[in-house]
Amino acid sequence: MSRPSILLVLGAGPFFATAAGAAHAQRGPLVADRPDFTEAAATVGRGVFQLEFGYTYEYDRPEGSGGGGVWTHSLGEPLLRVGVLAEGLELRLGLNPVSMGAGADGRNITERGVEDLYVGIKLALAEQDGFRPALAILPQMTVPTGSGAFTNDRTLPGVNFIYGWDLSDNVALAGSTQLNRAVTASRDAEDAEEEYREWAQSAVAGFSLGARAAVYAEWFAFFHDEPLGTRTEHYANGGFTWSLGDDLQWDIRAGVGLSEAATGFFGGTGLVVRFP
Repeated sequence: MSRPSILLVLGAGPFFATAAGAAHAQRGPLVADRPDFTEAAATVGRGVFQLEFGYTYEYDRPEGSGGGGVWTHSLGEPLLRVGVLAEGLELRLGLNPVSMGAGADGRNITERGVEDLYVGIKLALAEQDGFRPALAILPQMTVPTGSGAFTNDRTLPGVNFIYGWDLSDNVALAGSTQLNRAVTASRDAEDAEEEYREWAQSAVAGFSLGARAAVYAEWFAFFHDEPLGTRTEHYANGGFTWSLGDDLQWDIRAGVGLSEAATGFFGGTGLVVRFP
């Protein structure tokens, strides 16, 4: 398996505090890195622990599958964010337990395991200043700790550049640009896996619905610069978040693939807990 499935790469939550005043706010509004793909420009704050976890279901019917579908379940998806050394710096560790199956009945599990460990460091670079967005950079990588069917067998580094604007108290825009190393997905014994560059781009709009609720709509895409040619995946997704308290948030999301290479459907739910 090359890139981790959509399960682990989905990113930020209600980001209405990602711009002015919150990029370094230790006890400001809870800003999560789920359920959408775009990460938040905000860090959690020095000395703060934030645990984000959930469940995701994916379903696809690839060309040539004979009518049968391929599905993935993920239960857990833990991402631990820890503020270290300074207000604008956080350490990130993520793990993704998955089960994958194929077949017309959707009940024939073929593989269970854990994907490679994700490690990242998010650095807040600037708060919003007029037209200049809040900015953050996120060096990241996966390390080969996963189960046999889900590991890439090598360290794959990358970097994520994040930017966001609070347009008002109720409306925000954000985006991210990533460049990561990936490997071809072939497991044929005669075909050696090759590394290649994978670009990712996203754009998202978020809207608050009062003090506790928020919704978002998002587009994101992967551009695979593979040895045999470029392959592109486009997605659209949306979701809803509800604040259960100052340090607890629930989310739900759903999305669809917009191109032939993309996964057909995904949806899920999750929780975010902050430990000051």
